[in-house]
Amino acid sequence: MKRYDAILFDVDDTLLDFKQSEHVALEQLLAAHNVRMTDELKQQYVAINSGLWRAFERGEVGREDVLMGRHTQLFDTLGITINAHEVEQRYRDHLHAGVHVIDGALELVQTLSEQYPLYIVTNGVTETQFKRLEASGLLPYFQDVFVSDATGSQKPMKPFFDYVFERVSDVTPERGLIVGDSLTADIAGGRMYGLDTCWYNPHEVAATVETTYEIRDLNELKTIL
Repeated sequence: MKRYDAILFDVDDTLLDFKQSEHVALEQLLAAHNVRMTDELKQQYVAINSGLWRAFERGEVGREDVLMGRHTQLFDTLGITINAHEVEQRYRDHLHAGVHVIDGALELVQTLSEQYPLYIVTNGVTETQFKRLEASGLLPYFQDVFVSDATGSQKPMKPFFDYVFERVSDVTPERGLIVGDSLTADIAGGRMYGLDTCWYNPHEVAATVETTYEIRDLNELKTIL
């Protein structure tokens, strides 16, 4: 069994249930504009948002394009003119207020933090991620938190990982493990940089990228380590 010098964790849909938080935040946001949430509207927003984040991962659009564009595109389909900056702030406030920890995540990091240095590596907005990690009780168990808008680049890009390992100087990629749910941002990005990878795949999606380990439940990580 390989011994690692550090474990890097993704946040959204790895430690925190972003989909649940997103649902509640979107529902509240729409209600403020007298729009009732429907499954169709939710799916439309998710498609817009995930498409923009994938474009961000590929370096095709910037952070602001994602954060503002997702609301502008959605409300355009509803025929509603908005101030995207104001809507994004309200949406982010709702996200801060609704934190849902994935089953077993808190207990897992509590246990692992006694054996390994743990780090957060996530794409997103620094203020939001810190507030959510703090509210969840996860934050104290991590040595440092690296968020894309503070690093100047995003997973899976090499400069993101360069930034991380310049600041975690006592760990080499070959002695690190990244745990995440995204095959593109976490697994492909980690493999590219020389990290071992652990794909958290609770929905048993078919793999399109080779990964060192694959788990369905976070507690399975203990058997690997």
